[in-house]
Amino acid sequence: MASRADQSILGRVARLVLRHRRMVFAAWAVLFVAGIGAAGPVSNRLTIDFSLPGQPGYETARQITQAFGNGGQDPPSIAVVTLPAGQSVRADGAALAAAFAQVSRTQPDLRVVDYANTDDPRFITNDGRSTFALLFAPTPKSFGASTAVDTAQSTIRHALPAADRVAMTGLDQLATGGDTKGPGVLLETLVAGAGALVILGIVFASFLALVPLLVAAVSILSTLLIVLGLTYLTDISFIVEFLVSLVGLGVAIDYSLLLVTRWREERARGADNATAVTTAVATAGRAVMLSGLTVGIGLLALVVLPVPGLRSVGFGGMLIPLVSVTVTLTLLPALLGGIGQRVDWPRLRHENHISRPWSAWARMIVRRKVAAAAVGAALLAVMVVPVFGLTVGQTSPAAEAQNGVAHDAYQQLVSGGVPAGVLTPIEVLTHADSAQSVRARLASVPGITTADLPSGGAGTRNGLSDVIALPQNETVNSNTLAPVDATKSALSGVPGVVGITGMGAIQHAYSDAVFSNFPLMFSLIALITFIVLMRAFRSPLLAFKAVLLNVVSLAATFGLLTFFWQQGHGSNLIFGIPATGAITFWEPLMVFAFLYGLSMDYEVFILTRIREEYDRSGSTTRAVVEGLGRTGRLVTSAALILFLAFASLASAPNTDIKVLATGLGAGILLDATVVRALLVPALVAWFGKWNWWMPPALEKLLRLSPTAAAQPQRVETAA
Repeated sequence: MASRADQSILGRVARLVLRHRRMVFAAWAVLFVAGIGAAGPVSNRLTIDFSLPGQPGYETARQITQAFGNGGQDPPSIAVVTLPAGQSVRADGAALAAAFAQVSRTQPDLRVVDYANTDDPRFITNDGRSTFALLFAPTPKSFGASTAVDTAQSTIRHALPAADRVAMTGLDQLATGGDTKGPGVLLETLVAGAGALVILGIVFASFLALVPLLVAAVSILSTLLIVLGLTYLTDISFIVEFLVSLVGLGVAIDYSLLLVTRWREERARGADNATAVTTAVATAGRAVMLSGLTVGIGLLALVVLPVPGLRSVGFGGMLIPLVSVTVTLTLLPALLGGIGQRVDWPRLRHENHISRPWSAWARMIVRRKVAAAAVGAALLAVMVVPVFGLTVGQTSPAAEAQNGVAHDAYQQLVSGGVPAGVLTPIEVLTHADSAQSVRARLASVPGITTADLPSGGAGTRNGLSDVIALPQNETVNSNTLAPVDATKSALSGVPGVVGITGMGAIQHAYSDAVFSNFPLMFSLIALITFIVLMRAFRSPLLAFKAVLLNVVSLAATFGLLTFFWQQGHGSNLIFGIPATGAITFWEPLMVFAFLYGLSMDYEVFILTRIREEYDRSGSTTRAVVEGLGRTGRLVTSAALILFLAFASLASAPNTDIKVLATGLGAGILLDATVVRALLVPALVAWFGKWNWWMPPALEKLLRLSPTAAAQPQRVETAA
């Protein structure tokens, strides 16, 4: 094995690294220090961009923003003022109007729509004591930037008597419970890292557990340094910072875990340190490169989307496996070749033999392969069923913050007769001379409670008017968009109407831009993955099985998300959040893009080792037992580490981030257990010799050397 490893490209890379260890250390040390310096500034340069160029709803929103400086794409914040008992909004209207007008004067980038400039009684609750104003603000340029809404609340409070209660609500405020900070990405990463260290300590039972964490730290900070550079060339979404830190932590540790374990295995077989490093890089390193490639392929789903924000997540996400693979195949061999033997102490665990529990499990799977495959398929089928009820849209306000100022203010409005649709007003952009006629027609549309044309600059600027309609119910998902559809039908062809936008119209735009092309996009990704895996495993059947199981695993994950979050079976118990009613429109794409490649990692880890053992022995059953016995503990540990990273991410205050984190975490555990530990070995054992069938014509087309073909088949017997 060592001689073959020495002759491989990765083997030559390992020998080069070992000869120039100090240079490798120095290069990564420089990037590490630079990355520390970049970690702070990069947060301030990341953007919030959910633009949809070319889509009618977004283009109308863009025109509103150009004319008014705000509104259109983002839902408004809602300032709620409640007077003391015995007072009424109508009686104190002048003071309230002056307070809201002061916001307009001191903050011209805000647009205030209230009772004073609409004269609409719907802006007053039934008891007459509370009123509200819609505050349309510009989209923040960067994540974490201070917003004009916070300043507006302070302005209103100081302009009114101390006895008047001022509160802020809206979709954004409900989504975070008023807490926009959360524990922070640094703390989340440190918590996940501490959990990873515990698992690594159990796996290695020596100080070697610290090495993968060092590799992960270098990978994360180097990636953030590159991301900082990219922000000077293009806009990068704020989501990238979370993914680089937490997904990067898991991926880098996973790759290190695989390589270090193989190094220890070769050392246990009697190889000298340099040979062990070279062999580990040539064998496990090949699985690491293939895993990084599959993660990158999955992220193509985001890169090709006509959505700049999600596309930047795809590009930023691709850096995670690219940098992690590079660090793992350069810095890690240098560490193992230098201090590896010294930190591998006290070595309470050895790699002389395969894991007894996992080899026993593999032998049982081989003996009961049909039953094991049936059980695995049945489990996945049960979990897939809820996905047929998946609703894509925005999280229901009822599932957002269940307490706090934002929640109380919203409930006060709804209980006071204000329509729930106040959270998602429909905006109709018209020419100024047609605005009143459009408003009258809009007010009679089914599902619309009221329609207003605010006076002055709040409603008309530069020859354009923004008519504001409040639907009876919030328009947050495909089940609640009837008022938006009715508005489009009622205003179709009406003179003076420029376009319709708002949260509901943006939902339509995302569906058209993202999901209409998804089948074609997925087919392309699946085809590329199939070709890559077929060449790597030298088997069309193994490659097809890997892609198929990945698809089924993803469907089961979406089923679990639907069951847990959308239908609320468990979300209230664990997170205190009732049924969301829908999965936010960007989350299925994010889960697919990252989980497709991350879960394929474990397929690659297991099948690469099974293929290696089959080439060595020529027996499928022996290859399954040996392969799973060597990789089962690694896959389980790697999955737990990634799960901890996503569990840490789930501590964020935003419900959408919690949904994304639990989807990724549940998908990783599902894939590492039911799919890779049960279905994969069962199907490989069941298929027998057909796993290794490769048509000569296809072998030639893929430029595979015949000398690398598998050993002649031996009699397949159960282990």
